[in-house]
Amino acid sequence: MYDVIVVGARPAGAATAMLLARRGLRVLAVDRARFPSDTLSTHQVQPSGTERLRRWGLLDRLLAAGTPATERVRFDLGGTVLQGRFPEGVLYSPRRTVLDAILVDAAREAGAEVREGFHVAGLVWDDRGVAGIRGRDGTELRAPVVVGADGKHSLVAKEVAAPVQRNVAPRTVASYAYWEGVEHWAGGEQRHGELYHRPGRAVAAFPTNDGLTMVYAAAPIDEFGTWRTDVEGHLLATLDQCGDLGERVRAGRRVERLRTTVDLPNVVRRAQGPGWFLAGDAGLVMDPVTAQGIGNALADAELLAETIAGGRTDYQRRRDAARLPIFGLTTGLAALRPARGLNAVLLKAIARREASTEQFLGVFAGTVPVRTFRRSVPRMLVQRARGWAVA
Repeated sequence: MYDVIVVGARPAGAATAMLLARRGLRVLAVDRARFPSDTLSTHQVQPSGTERLRRWGLLDRLLAAGTPATERVRFDLGGTVLQGRFPEGVLYSPRRTVLDAILVDAAREAGAEVREGFHVAGLVWDDRGVAGIRGRDGTELRAPVVVGADGKHSLVAKEVAAPVQRNVAPRTVASYAYWEGVEHWAGGEQRHGELYHRPGRAVAAFPTNDGLTMVYAAAPIDEFGTWRTDVEGHLLATLDQCGDLGERVRAGRRVERLRTTVDLPNVVRRAQGPGWFLAGDAGLVMDPVTAQGIGNALADAELLAETIAGGRTDYQRRRDAARLPIFGLTTGLAALRPARGLNAVLLKAIARREASTEQFLGVFAGTVPVRTFRRSVPRMLVQRARGWAVA
């Protein structure tokens, strides 16, 4: 008998198991994968997630694995370039073979039991609600609380029939791969993260482990039929629209296969019920264009530890307050439309002021609430209109 069973042992699940075990609970985490193993990912651990890893004593392990820091971002929107530091902390883009193994090891060290290669067939119920899990081999494991941290196609969410609160149809097809020998953008003194938005396209290039650069490109989902006929050709053609990025990537060498997916839902589910909780993508998943997935997973783990171990009942409310604003922003950006009208004016105003740029980047970094940023918009527009912005 366990206090908590966690289904899924990637960032949301492993971090939840670790934090609960550190609070003295008897925790079992199960996953059908064996670690280290790879999975589709945005890679980015936004600064708010980095700060959590530091507090948990795990950031040094990420650094020891050779994960490079990204202190500055260059965001090129075609005609407007935002360039600056994050207002608090730095960003890391680790391989999932690195990050997930660190978290699983930390969960075990905290005292959680982790079973790899375990396939969950369903949940166990009693008159109170969810009471455990059932393995494919018929094994029943019981706990008064089950956490579903098993991804966007969560079995736990299906078993409990978690109500869908928001559902926006998938909007993009995304591809990424790793290149070696990609030179850094020539205009910077240090390694930048690079983001580009073009009409109908989004692009990212960030340094990751082993001296590699993770290069990502997205297009509207209705172009998938054409995109898949020559994924690398379309990706490179997209990079050619982004300054000299295409030239720099072509001068390097792709070291692994291209990964491509249209399985990019935008779904918000109810996150708690009798004997169960959902964490990470199981509860809320969104397009990778804003790279929020890992940071959300770590934040959910912290909220769950406070909820379950601290006897709180407001997990759903706190999660929604933190996530829904960026969910709306993300689904809007995933439409891949160019900025027009007031949005275009606003971006130019932001680009002219370092403090505004940092605040804008802080929204995606998880350190500046969307509401706080939006409150500053009228002032920036007024400054722009009156010519007060300083170049």
